[in-house]
Amino acid sequence: MRVRRVVTTREGGASRAPFEAFNLSVLVGDDPAAVAANRKRLAAGVGLPPERVVWMRQVHSANTATVTAPPDGDLRGVDAMVTDRPGLALAVLAADCVPILLADLDARVLGAAHAGRVGAADGVLPSVLAAMVRLGARPDRVRALLGPAVCGGCYEVPASMRDDVQAALPGSGCTTRKGSPGLDLRAGLRTQLRAHGVVRVDTDPRCTAEDPTLYSHRRDGKTGRMAAVTWLDPS
Repeated sequence: MRVRRVVTTREGGASRAPFEAFNLSVLVGDDPAAVAANRKRLAAGVGLPPERVVWMRQVHSANTATVTAPPDGDLRGVDAMVTDRPGLALAVLAADCVPILLADLDARVLGAAHAGRVGAADGVLPSVLAAMVRLGARPDRVRALLGPAVCGGCYEVPASMRDDVQAALPGSGCTTRKGSPGLDLRAGLRTQLRAHGVVRVDTDPRCTAEDPTLYSHRRDGKTGRMAAVTWLDPS
């Protein structure tokens, strides 16, 4: 049994401007047929039937769903998922927010979360970790990946917002390259993971606002969404 993780880029899909090319979200105004084709291409690329890839209609919450079988369509009203079923892939959509992939291979339990400013401050990470523990995971065995996201140097916010998020997510408050108040959500999430006993944390250093191969809502406005995907491979 192995844990698989994939993070997509903008490359190689069917979507047209301003979503070009590999947009995987149905909620941004893209042609639904193009999104469906892109999702099928992703599933084929990871060697799974399309129905085995579980998608969320994310709402910037701390709500977590436990997935035991392929759902009938996208999960609604949640921003995190957990599963202990091999061959069932969990997909997180993002275009500046932090996609989080979690795994306890010994327990064969996976988690995936979408951590934007609101969800991160409201506790989506503790929520998904608690759901993993209920399936038998242990935080000291969990390995985490924080995917591409807008970096603290680019994420400018009002000072009051920075202070509020810093109070809820210590370590996230920062100063941007311009010297203005900013947020580094990945730094805050790393601090939170350690506080919950997760010590093995990998970080994809790419900044979505700086890397043109990635989607960024802050940079482009109307745009698509990439995906971070994880699954247990029984082979």
